[in-house]
Amino acid sequence: MNRKNIPIFFACDDNFVKFTIVSLLSIKEHASRHCDYTVYVLHAGITENMMRQLYELQDDNFTVIFRDVTDYLVSISDKLPIRDYYSKTTYYRVFIAEMYPDYDKAIYIDSDTVVQGDISELYDTDIGDSYVGACHEQVMVQVDEFGTYAERVIGVDRGNFFNAGLLLINCVQFREHLVLDKFVHYLKEYTFVVTQDEDYLNLICKDRVYWLDQRWNTEVFGEIPYPPEEAKMIHYIMVNKPWHYADCRFGDVFWRYAEKTSVYGQIKSILDNYPEEKKQRDRESAENLVSLAVSETARRDNFKNRQDARRDAGRVAIVKKIELYERQGRFAEDVEDDPPTVPLMPDDIDYLRRSPVDRAKSVAAFAAAKRFVNRLIADKQLMIKEIRGIENLRLPEGGAVITCNHFNAFDSFAMQIAFDRAQLKKKKLYRVIREGNYTSFPGFYGFLMKNCNTLPLASNHKTLKKFMEATDTLLGKGNYILVYPEQSMWWNYRKPKPLKNGAFTFAARSNVPVIPCFITMRDSDVIGEDGFCVQEYTIHISEPIYPDQSLGYSKRVQALSDQNYKVWKEIYEKEYGMPLRYTTENP
Repeated sequence: MNRKNIPIFFACDDNFVKFTIVSLLSIKEHASRHCDYTVYVLHAGITENMMRQLYELQDDNFTVIFRDVTDYLVSISDKLPIRDYYSKTTYYRVFIAEMYPDYDKAIYIDSDTVVQGDISELYDTDIGDSYVGACHEQVMVQVDEFGTYAERVIGVDRGNFFNAGLLLINCVQFREHLVLDKFVHYLKEYTFVVTQDEDYLNLICKDRVYWLDQRWNTEVFGEIPYPPEEAKMIHYIMVNKPWHYADCRFGDVFWRYAEKTSVYGQIKSILDNYPEEKKQRDRESAENLVSLAVSETARRDNFKNRQDARRDAGRVAIVKKIELYERQGRFAEDVEDDPPTVPLMPDDIDYLRRSPVDRAKSVAAFAAAKRFVNRLIADKQLMIKEIRGIENLRLPEGGAVITCNHFNAFDSFAMQIAFDRAQLKKKKLYRVIREGNYTSFPGFYGFLMKNCNTLPLASNHKTLKKFMEATDTLLGKGNYILVYPEQSMWWNYRKPKPLKNGAFTFAARSNVPVIPCFITMRDSDVIGEDGFCVQEYTIHISEPIYPDQSLGYSKRVQALSDQNYKVWKEIYEKEYGMPLRYTTENP
């Protein structure tokens, strides 16, 4: 019977390989003996003496292979910019998928680590089509200067920036999506100087990260919400090295393994002879790194600013306006200009579309909309990656209010696709829209707005009464009504916004459930005409929430709203791998 072989990669030079020895020994002590492990050490020059000491860790389960990457770098030298990057061993992790085309996935680990978990469990993690499995970079999360740098220079949310010291690499995705070529492209375009290769990897892997349990990369930095014995890997980042500082946090864990190696004396000598001037230099380098992050953020020509300069100026302005409105807590206000609102009078609309002419227009509008959506999909302007929980739309009887986050003019098309795929017999999907979208939208879009089962929310009191009666009737007949309870549309905004009560009022009045739907997004490889990545949507359809008849009407409405928001928040935090936080200055 063939045993599973797990490839593990380190990258180091002759000075650092002694710490690789400590890390590998710690891996061996906790690794399942039901697997075999091939340990590759990527380097550009390690002495035979140091190789020999690492070879001593080989046994029936562990094989050690040293790979000098010099020849490989020469073989792709036509791709590489002329820089000193390739003397930096940490950059070698980018080459693993291409250097080893037979591997579907691999583990990369920095040498300044000790591993206390079973590495085979990490390898068995199914990361789907993500490029990497990784843990959140705590420096970005916990230090505002670095978090701001991540967002305003790299263009990655501080809560979605990963530490590259431990990676479960999806080699198939790396090759299929040309990660190495993208890396080379960005190397030529911009020099990241704060976390260097980690910056490039986060830029390339944005939205393609599977978030591992943080214990798999416990950085010795800032707040750590669990004791060291729970850490599956301890990572001695930046200047927090136990071989430099006797009081290094969790240093006793490192020495516990170091004492068992042939290099213990060498490492202990480093600690005993680490001079005060180098410690002072460490302190200065930590301060300088913060200053560097601040100065890079302030640069007018930093990476993100360069990218924005190539994008549609109007769209960039909208993104900045969204950031401003979030800080100011203006969640219910639109950031884009709506068509002027012409009040809808009672005689101007038949919400139930009872006339043959209205019904014929509706049929024509849906046919036109279907052709339009098919073109959007074919042109990759609308990309739906997955629909989850579609069974939750299939209620055995009665109507429902569907809620959805509002971030794009096309998101209602995505919800219509989900509704159609549910194959609900004798049920129709109606959508509540703004009054101005109904009365003032011109041309083709105006035709769709008026005739695709839309329910304009009127400002005129008598028309509003007619609107409410229509929603009651439609829900009573078993139809579904799509409502955007956030009220405002913020382009590609990923967080759930505070909810208005309208949707939940409809549900409470008609005693029908609310079906919370939340669409998550990720950057695709397709660049739209505006210069931004077209978003791939995953539609999450949650279980119905039923009105609590034991509550009074107002409390019933509020309970539905609170439960809906809770569902959306849970989806957001799970899918994006970070807690929901707003930048609102005065919440």
